[in-house]
Amino acid sequence: MNILLVAATPFEIAGAVQWLEQNSQSVEPGIFLYKHLTIRVLVTGVGPSNTAWELGLSLGASLPDWAINAGVAGAFDRNLSLGEVVHVVQERFGDLGVEEADGSFTDLFELGLLAPDQAPFQKALLRDPDLSQAEFLPRVKGLTVSKVHGAARSISAIRDKYPEAQVETMEGAAFFLGCLSAGIPFTAIRAISNYVEPRNRAGWRLDEAIGNLNKVLIDLLESLA
Repeated sequence: MNILLVAATPFEIAGAVQWLEQNSQSVEPGIFLYKHLTIRVLVTGVGPSNTAWELGLSLGASLPDWAINAGVAGAFDRNLSLGEVVHVVQERFGDLGVEEADGSFTDLFELGLLAPDQAPFQKALLRDPDLSQAEFLPRVKGLTVSKVHGAARSISAIRDKYPEAQVETMEGAAFFLGCLSAGIPFTAIRAISNYVEPRNRAGWRLDEAIGNLNKVLIDLLESLA
């Protein structure tokens, strides 16, 4: 089984990569053989553009049997705990559109530039059609942005605009779009590093989130093997 492990930065999955280096055979840089799995690590860089480009190159060269996106996320939903690992089952682009004269935001679907049900979108949303993996994790809905929210006014506006969004990432929707367009199964997991609030790095628990993320990621790889 061929697995593509996708992350924005190397430090987010450093623990899992170290585990692979110690417990599997490295056939070439970034590619590991673990039991009957061939695991390829793809670090895309931060943001939807980098993710779309690198994922597109990878999928154009070879389609995996399964893709996994792993990283950290901010939480809109205060019922989620800092450090908690979640399974993102739905994504949407949160800042792809225009700012109106009154400061409000209108997305591409509302502008009529993209049909809400144009494949692979469903009512302007990107959904994981197969939730059989990571069933042990809480399921959440994501919002993908190029600029994370850090001011009270913009946070309030985006929550009013997309009240269903529970977590914020900078890559999720691009990952969903690529996998759905290529027709490959995928799983997206995120660890909550911070709440989406007026920017306060002192309140982040990044190390805890990354540690928990890698524990879950290793468990997921072992379950697939």
